[in-house]
Amino acid sequence: MSHQRIDGHAIGICLAALAIATSAGCQILPDSPLFAGADPSAPPSPLVVRLPPANISAPVQPGLPAAAAIRARVVPAAYYEAYDDPTAIAPVETTVEGTLATNETTTSETLPSPPAQDSDGLTMGYLQQMALAASPTVGAARARVESLGGKWVQVGLLPNPTVGYTADDIGEDGSDGRHGGFVGQRIITGGKLRLNRAVVAEEMDIAEQQLAAAQQRVMTDVQIGYYDVLISQRKLDLANELVRISEQAVKASRALVEAQEISTVGLLQTEVEGENALILARRATHEQAAAWRRLSAVIGNPHLPPQQLHGNLDEPANALSWDEQLDRLMTESPEIAAAITEVERARWALNRACVEAKPDVDLKVAVQHDSMSGDTVTGVLVGLPLPLWNRNQGGIQQAHSDVVAAENGIQRVKLRLRRRLASVFQEYADASFQVSRYADTILPKAQRTVDLVGGGFQAGEVGYLDMLTAQRTFSQTNLAYIEALRSLWRARLQIDGLLLDGSLDGGA
Repeated sequence: MSHQRIDGHAIGICLAALAIATSAGCQILPDSPLFAGADPSAPPSPLVVRLPPANISAPVQPGLPAAAAIRARVVPAAYYEAYDDPTAIAPVETTVEGTLATNETTTSETLPSPPAQDSDGLTMGYLQQMALAASPTVGAARARVESLGGKWVQVGLLPNPTVGYTADDIGEDGSDGRHGGFVGQRIITGGKLRLNRAVVAEEMDIAEQQLAAAQQRVMTDVQIGYYDVLISQRKLDLANELVRISEQAVKASRALVEAQEISTVGLLQTEVEGENALILARRATHEQAAAWRRLSAVIGNPHLPPQQLHGNLDEPANALSWDEQLDRLMTESPEIAAAITEVERARWALNRACVEAKPDVDLKVAVQHDSMSGDTVTGVLVGLPLPLWNRNQGGIQQAHSDVVAAENGIQRVKLRLRRRLASVFQEYADASFQVSRYADTILPKAQRTVDLVGGGFQAGEVGYLDMLTAQRTFSQTNLAYIEALRSLWRARLQIDGLLLDGSLDGGA
């Protein structure tokens, strides 16, 4: 009858190795500015370095899935119950068992169906929903979030065990030797798997802020394109009206020439003004077509035929305040939120770098049958690297510097946004003043002048030069007003959209 013989020395070596692995620490740089106030003479702590939290709060974008929710959706709890401290990232009930959610599922969950089209024309909301559903920029940003969900799963998984066959002392004294099998497992120490997932969780939060920025860029682009189409429609209507007035002036001039009340020179000048009006109308037609093509490209449907849009360019809007808009930008911008989250990611990466030197333990257990004695022998093999020369000093120093760079990145983003807002707000203030003056004073006077001169010309009381001058002033004034409206709406929409636009320019 065979019996088992376990070497007590092997068990002792195993326990000693585990004790070394759990007590090994990482070398911390006490002179780093991140550790101001620490005692340089104190021995390096074997614990994970916990930096003080940043004195900032990340804006939360409404309507976005939290990173924890995405992790819960794509990760079954069994994936992270095996490694140490399973409560560090609390499991949530999952709906997908160990597989990533498909793009179709994500789209149906996050994008509502477009609203019904307005009977008076396409509405802003309808086009925005179309754009969010079709935008490749938003799709890529959403895929990035889901990709990081898979990465979060992977970086926290335990290494696979190894199994194999082993044989010793074959042929000794003519015997078959000892034959058997072994099972090996690498034991990850220092909470590395948990820290891996903490780093990737922050990367997911950054990706969510980038998704929010991509969605806002699309919505701002749709709004700007929408009002560009409305502006081009207004401009085309004005050009057609000028063509009509010019045709009437040419007819009147011909009648006056036949009555020998004006010279042929007057008729020729009137006809020149009519040709200029035709050129303006043709340019307005081309501008309207280009504006629609730009809008259809933004909404992701370049073959959408031109349609009537529903909107009011002259609808009064509340005046914007610099202080209020600056405060809103600093507290709601997803760009700032992403920079803040980058600091947290860098801090977790520093924690991860500090535990890198803690050696992982390779444990192997072999069971063999000795053909000579008939005994079944069990062997235990434990191995781990000794952190004598490589304690990840360079990695820790690099992680320190990354934290400092990320903290400076917050201020850089804030200053960059402040500079951009200053330029856009100046455009808004200038355009707002111009629109107000044109609407309240200049346009009414220009319209009254045209009416009076036109009536006097028909009655023969006003010369054709005065009529042409009045028409030219009227058209130039209206064109200037329309361009001021374009500038006003563009600047206003950029400010409302947190300075996020250019969804097709790679800005997200």
